[in-house]
This record gives sequence, C-alpha cells and structure tokens, in this order.
Amino acid sequence: MELKQTSVAGTMESSDIMITLEPGKAGIEIELTSMVEKQYGRQIRQVITDCLAELQVRQVKVTAVDKGALDCTIQARVKTAVYRAAGNTDYEWRV
Repeated sequence: MELKQTSVAGTMESSDIMITLEPGKAGIEIELTSMVEKQYGRQIRQVITDCLAELQVRQVKVTAVDKGALDCTIQARVKTAVYRAAGNTDYEWRV
C-alpha cells in the first residue's frame, strides 16, 4: 500500500501507543520512545514491522510513542494509521 499523507492513530494514555506515519524514501524507519524500550523495544519494533509487511508498506517513517501497549493494540494502531495515510477506506479486518 502506498502512503499519500501523514497520519496518526492512538493516544498518549496509559496502555496505548501513538503511531505517526509519514511517507518515506528509504525503506522502513522506526523511531520508538518507550519507558520499557530496554525490555520490549525489539518486540514493539517487530510487531510494527510485521504489520507494515502484511499491508505491503515498504517506504515509511514511523514515530511510535509507547505507553505500555499490548501487541494487539500496536497492530490496531499501525493498521489504522496505514489506512488513513493511504486514503483507503476498503478495510480488510480479521474476525
């Protein structure tokens, strides 16, 4: 999926993550800010990368501000941000 604009999904509330996506030029860049980055930073980055790969996003700059989000929350925020950035309303949600 090609990103056309900057988008944001999520909040700065506890147990959430704010994901900001910008169209990129050099692959996937992830800038992560998290109080638990030393313990879970690798996992958070992997969840973001896997979600982007699933949606076939190859050129993106990701800014993630984590407040203790679970993997399912991270996935939901990334997917929402991707669809918003692509201007796509044809959602493919899993049941």
